Amino acid sequence: MKVFNTLSRMKEEFVPLEPGKVKMYVCGPTVYNYIHIGNARPMIIFDTVRRYFEYKGYDVNYVSNFTDVDDKIINKANEEGVDSTVISERFIAECKKDMEGLNVKPATTHPQATREIPGMLDMISTLIEKGHAYVAEDGTVYFRTSSFRDYGKLSHKNLDELQSGFREIKVTGEEGKESAADFVLWKPKKEGEPYWESPWCQGRPGWHIECSVMAKRYLGDEIDIHAGGEDLIFPHHENEIAQSECANGKQFAKYWMHNGFLNIDNKKMSKSLNNFFTVREISEKYDLQVLRFFMLSAHYRSPLNFSADLMVASKNGLDRIRTAAARLKELEAKAAGETMTEAEESAAAQARELVAKFEAAMDDDFNTADAISAIFELVKLSNSTADGGSTRAYVTYVREILEKLCGVMGIITEVRTEVLDQEIEEMIQARQQARKDKNYALADEIRGKLSDMGIILEDTREGVKWKRA
Repeated sequence: MKVFNTLSRMKEEFVPLEPGKVKMYVCGPTVYNYIHIGNARPMIIFDTVRRYFEYKGYDVNYVSNFTDVDDKIINKANEEGVDSTVISERFIAECKKDMEGLNVKPATTHPQATREIPGMLDMISTLIEKGHAYVAEDGTVYFRTSSFRDYGKLSHKNLDELQSGFREIKVTGEEGKESAADFVLWKPKKEGEPYWESPWCQGRPGWHIECSVMAKRYLGDEIDIHAGGEDLIFPHHENEIAQSECANGKQFAKYWMHNGFLNIDNKKMSKSLNNFFTVREISEKYDLQVLRFFMLSAHYRSPLNFSADLMVASKNGLDRIRTAAARLKELEAKAAGETMTEAEESAAAQARELVAKFEAAMDDDFNTADAISAIFELVKLSNSTADGGSTRAYVTYVREILEKLCGVMGIITEVRTEVLDQEIEEMIQARQQARKDKNYALADEIRGKLSDMGIILEDTREGVKWKRA
């Protein structure tokens, strides 16, 4: 299995720290509002990576945090006149609802920053003791970037250039820094903010220290994979490396994975451009399985463009897979025979070749686009080789393969059955009778009316099927 490592900028063979196990940390959202579709991309991508590791037999310890103390959370709490925990707990619950809709599996652990303060105080104290951090007069604790020789190794930025750049954008309140590139580990409280006691001042942690501490507690000093959006490479992940490796004296993460940006109609997602969509808003227009399918239609490192046309195309593709899966289930229920025919054995061999093609795509840096192409080929194979005369042995074999591969993608093949109201049922029956009576004009008229009502009919070898437009 090959993984593109941001650290080396190369595809590398995946070799876990411990045979048969994967320790994986994925940066989660800051919970001040509903998650947006940009948040959804890494959730879906790295959930799929996890699923594939599990498919390959690995025991995956998957940790993804919730940042539940942040300026945006505090500002929203002040606007509503409530404690910041009210905001964070509300949107953690809403995030979990959206994750369920996207079929993102719960992490092994979902730590929250505010519950990990003791570990943060310990790591900051260790960094101070080792000379990697210092305390300013106001109680702010800064990380001394010059003390870490490898600073910039993930983003491939030069520290001298960074210091020059930081001097140009230096903000008020950072006069206590030794160097412009140093970053905050602990900061003093402000009026109306939550705070915790520390040896340096009453305050709260900087953003970067949170993930270093949570990764250490739940996965250990060294982890296999650290992942997130490419916007986190610098400064967040760069700073995590510096903190963790200076505190623990070991390489922090062996492989770094980052997904590409999500654009909306070829533009950067922005509230000012009125193209900012939450997952909840998308769920009002589409089944969230369509959004998941769309996110997996491109390689995770590539930029991805979201548009209504591409969502329709994704819906059509997902419908093809689901229709094939439903057809196989219907055939299986009616089929007999526990031994495949010679022709079916040949088709089953083709199915195994497509499984190998699927695995080859996923083994090549989790190429979900090519993996989905293999699934479509399996759908085509099943449609052309499974029918009313097939043995149960063959139909079951193909169905199980299709469902297993879709499961790796997090694609749910079974659609909840909807109950048609009596009027629509009667119209479908009337159309069937008109066809039997060879009154094709009336049958077409009824079909048109049903279409206007959003009901699409499909005449198949197994009878009439319907779906909502």
